[in-house]
Amino acid sequence: MNKQQPTKPAPAAKTPDVLQAERLDFVDLVPEDRPRAQPMRGFDPIYTDIVDYIIRCTHKIWDERDVGLIYTHYTHDCVVYGATGTIYTREQVVQDTIQRMFMLPERRGMATQVIWRGNEDDGFYTSHLVTGSGRHTQPGVYGKPTGRSFVARTIADCMVFENKIYREWLVVDSMAQIKQIGLDPQDYAENLAQGYFDKGLLSIDIGENGRLSGQYPPEAKPDLEIAHNDLEEQVLIWLNDIHNRRMFGKINEVYAPTVQYHGPLMKELYGQAAVIHQTVGFYASIPDGHFMPQHICSVPCDEGGHKVAIRWVVEGHHLGWGILDDLGAPTGKRVQVMGMTHLHIRDGRIVDEWVNYDEMSILMQVKLAQMADRPSAVLPEA
Repeated sequence: MNKQQPTKPAPAAKTPDVLQAERLDFVDLVPEDRPRAQPMRGFDPIYTDIVDYIIRCTHKIWDERDVGLIYTHYTHDCVVYGATGTIYTREQVVQDTIQRMFMLPERRGMATQVIWRGNEDDGFYTSHLVTGSGRHTQPGVYGKPTGRSFVARTIADCMVFENKIYREWLVVDSMAQIKQIGLDPQDYAENLAQGYFDKGLLSIDIGENGRLSGQYPPEAKPDLEIAHNDLEEQVLIWLNDIHNRRMFGKINEVYAPTVQYHGPLMKELYGQAAVIHQTVGFYASIPDGHFMPQHICSVPCDEGGHKVAIRWVVEGHHLGWGILDDLGAPTGKRVQVMGMTHLHIRDGRIVDEWVNYDEMSILMQVKLAQMADRPSAVLPEA
């Protein structure tokens, strides 16, 4: 009697990798019948990983017009920090979305990349770079429709726990939109500033910033506590050398000769010299600017190497002429720049850099400070 041979258990199905946006078509980024690629307790069953979540829910809310998903994808007390203002409640997020959706009905946002970290226990942090295009066809905060088209970048950093975003940082390059649809940046910034001025919100120069404490030189070493690995520590050291120590020649060392630079106002530049010029030009406009990284995360990249996302703030004063030419002649006014940078690092050097900040926000801050300087139109009674 032949003994039955024991059968080997079937090999377990391989868990798919977390999605990456760079090489995939949209339909592959919002898949059907795909198993979960990572544990996601509390997330809707449709989402297979955190990249799928960010791309799919953004698409459903903005492109499929399911604005009501905000009620199940944001907490009631979420805070959204924007370059020109802050939103403090979920209902405000809903109202702002409806207004912008009406004003730019043809806008479509294409996911360029998502850099993330986290897990289901601690929550997830995502940095989502979007390239948006459309036409200005309806009235709204941009005024009467011009019918002109635009292309502009947005980066949204989100903190997510169990299907809900509870904190978001949003940098929209609205200056690129304003210029492309044919509006006057000076007039638009003036109107923005007037709204804050009428509420009594004035720009206040608090004096010394973090770059030069007393008469000491800038810190030679950055704070590395926000880094999670050796690569992120190295990036923070590079950024401190370049931005705070003003060692602009470091760019020749850490950027590849063929680096591609994707900057505000949809700038597409090439080579180390271009990156140096943009960096020098930024600090020519804000010579005392102090660069402060707020968050950093990184992921391996299917294209080779790693992608790194950095959220940062620069504080300083408009003291010079530089690439922020819409600010005009130096005003001396204090400004705060919220920005985000995505880097592609391969073989130890930066081969692509995406930098996003909103020059409209900076111009609005200058206008607001100038309004605060004006003498009152009403003379006090004798």
